[in-house]
Amino acid sequence: SHFIFNLFLISITLFQLNHLIKRTDIMTKFLHSALAALLLTASTNVAAFSVHPGHSLAKSTGVTSTELNAIGVLARKAKENEVRQWCEAGIDDSIMDKVKEMKANLPTLPSAAEADASGAGVGPVQKSLTKRKGTISVIAEYKKTFIVEDGFVDDVFAPELMSPVFREFGAKGVAVLADQRMGGCSYDELVKVVEEQQSAKGEMPEPVPVISSDLIVDEVQIARSAAAGADAVLINFSVAGERTELFIQCSRAVGIEAIVSVSTQAEAQAAIDAGARMISVVGVDDVDEKVAVVTDLKIPDGAAVLTIATIIANDNKALEEVEEAWVCRDKGFNAVWVSDCLFKIGNDPSEHAGAIIRGMAAKSSVKWASAKALGGKGEGAREYLGDILM
Repeated sequence: SHFIFNLFLISITLFQLNHLIKRTDIMTKFLHSALAALLLTASTNVAAFSVHPGHSLAKSTGVTSTELNAIGVLARKAKENEVRQWCEAGIDDSIMDKVKEMKANLPTLPSAAEADASGAGVGPVQKSLTKRKGTISVIAEYKKTFIVEDGFVDDVFAPELMSPVFREFGAKGVAVLADQRMGGCSYDELVKVVEEQQSAKGEMPEPVPVISSDLIVDEVQIARSAAAGADAVLINFSVAGERTELFIQCSRAVGIEAIVSVSTQAEAQAAIDAGARMISVVGVDDVDEKVAVVTDLKIPDGAAVLTIATIIANDNKALEEVEEAWVCRDKGFNAVWVSDCLFKIGNDPSEHAGAIIRGMAAKSSVKWASAKALGGKGEGAREYLGDILM
């Protein structure tokens, strides 16, 4: 059946990843746990694995949309089970207060069109990320564990230590991956980042918005993010589906903003129609394909839509990601969302996370400079990133 076939594909993918990183004991346990979660939470309804209409993938991924949607369904079910168990364990009063606030405000919440018409459609997070033409804002995502060529890294500095680095080197937003199953943080650590940013009030640079990057499957997660002090949440369209509009409204009901991640132009248009005013393109490697996702969209009258390009870390020591940020800027994106590539070089003085952020935000261009690091393999200039920033 399609169900067994998709589970087989997932099993093979996990096995290959395990072999690639030399079967370290910790990662072996992680992979076994991940596969067990997939098997335990999967539904036997074959229809759940149908191809999402209009879905396409970057050519470099090497997988089909059927396989990707199968993984998305399983991830959603695993997260739903996790949220259910968390709720059964008892919800803090601060979060319940946000749930009550959400329910109280939803019935009288202005529609997205009404908010656009009144000028209230653009919130402080969107304003912070929207800069003049010819510049790009950087959203730096913090996570605790990520995969690299020779294994995986789990010794990233604490979030309260990295938060000021992101801000002081020019990030206009800090995202915190709040899904521990994916190498992210706990909500307690999200609170630490919020508190660190708030501690910089009255200083220069001033605090930047904090974005809760969890796999949202239930309204209570939005309430939890708001209670933690987040300024915005990330909503994955392929996971939320028809509930995207509800999740956007729930975010507005507790006074935070929503960024919706999409992979196709059809998803982007559906997200905008649902009220999204910040769109993040994910799962697409090629810059031109990213541009295609946000091209020729029908924007409602009076609405302003911010576009974000998620930059995927390359599996090498060079820093083509910096150059990709420059190209995304020149192609019209308002912001870039970066994560793993911030940490892949380590803490070299010229190529640590802060230097990479500053390099991405620089006014350089691939026409005049190269960000290739450590010898700049390939044709073109051989400058270190630190040289570009001088």
